[in-house]
Amino acid sequence: MLDAPVVNLFSHVKSGDVPWKMDGLRSFFAYRDLGVAAATGGRVIAHLVRANEAPEKGTGWHTHQAEFQIVFMTKGWAKFMYEDKITLVEAGDCVHQRPGIVHYLYDYSPDMEYLEVVGPADFGSMEAEGPCGVPAPTPWPGSGSNKARATRHWKQSATLVSAIPRRCLNACTPSAGAP
Repeated sequence: MLDAPVVNLFSHVKSGDVPWKMDGLRSFFAYRDLGVAAATGGRVIAHLVRANEAPEKGTGWHTHQAEFQIVFMTKGWAKFMYEDKITLVEAGDCVHQRPGIVHYLYDYSPDMEYLEVVGPADFGSMEAEGPCGVPAPTPWPGSGSNKARATRHWKQSATLVSAIPRRCLNACTPSAGAP
């Protein structure tokens, strides 16, 4: 990438220009590309990520091969484990994930949506050994299966836009702001 010519193009993506897609990193999230990867020649990606299915297993422990990554929560909330700390990220919060930090997104609200900015655009994700157990996700309210509730939520939102041992859980400590 460093041998490639630098690309810095103007880009303006309007909310109806790019659809939500299900072909991102996680099958239980929907993604909306904001055109930044193309405008920067792949140096940076910016996309919106939102809940598409209820949390059942979460992301698993992993790291990203990236030089820079931030998550800005625009709606709802998500609970992450960053190393051995529970971190509640709510609408309006911004998290800088330092390169290589082991983390696990394990719970989120039905209306969760966040802006993720990562460099480079083709960053990798690798499974990693976790430092502790992870709490169970909160079941989504409502009737029917979680998937049905999530699909219903996703369709409504689209219209608006066009078993862990106790000893392991005790090893995890909440960070500031965690419930």
